[in-house]
Amino acid sequence: MSNLLSMAQAFAFRGAPPFHLQHRVGLAVLTLLLLVACIPAALAHEFKVGDLEIEHPWSRATPPGAKVAGGYFTVTNKGSAPDRLLSISSDISDKAELHEMGIKDGVMTMRPVEGGLEIPAGGKVALKPGAYHLMFVGLKRQPKQGEKFPATLTFEKAGSVKVEFVVEGMGETGSSDMDMDHAE
Repeated sequence: MSNLLSMAQAFAFRGAPPFHLQHRVGLAVLTLLLLVACIPAALAHEFKVGDLEIEHPWSRATPPGAKVAGGYFTVTNKGSAPDRLLSISSDISDKAELHEMGIKDGVMTMRPVEGGLEIPAGGKVALKPGAYHLMFVGLKRQPKQGEKFPATLTFEKAGSVKVEFVVEGMGETGSSDMDMDHAE
C-alpha cells in the first residue's frame, strides 16, 4: 500500500506519465477509422413507408432553360406481398411521370409506364439512368447541384411518403436520359 501511495504522490508532483508515441498513433488511427465508418451514413439518405425502403433519391442539375429533369432511387420491398409505385408529385415541376427506357431493334426508346411500377415481394427495383426513371416535366425552376427538393411517392399498399431528392452534377453516372427531349 505504501508503494501505491508513493506512486500517487510522485504522479501528483511530477504530472502524468508521458503518453507514448505508440499510444498517440493508435488513438489517431482509431479516431480516423471511426470517422470513415460514419461517412456512408452521413451521405446516404433513406426513407421508409410500410415494408418499403427508398434509398438515395437523386436528380441531376439542369442547364438553364431545361424543361425536364430525371429522378432516380432504389426501392426495396421487405414485405411478403408486392406493392406498386403509382404516382409522384413535386413542387419543382408541373407534373412527374414514371418512364422506362430500353433498346428495341437497335433504337433507344422511352415511354411512360402505364399502371405503375411493381415492386416485387422481397425484391428490389432500381430507377436509374437508361432504365426505369422519373421525369419531372415542366420545371418551375432549375435544380442546382448541392441542393435538395421534396417529392411525394405514392404506393398502392404502403401509401404516400415524402422524400428529398439530392441534386448532383449534370454529368453524374452518365447522361443518357438527359440527351432526349422528354416533353410531350
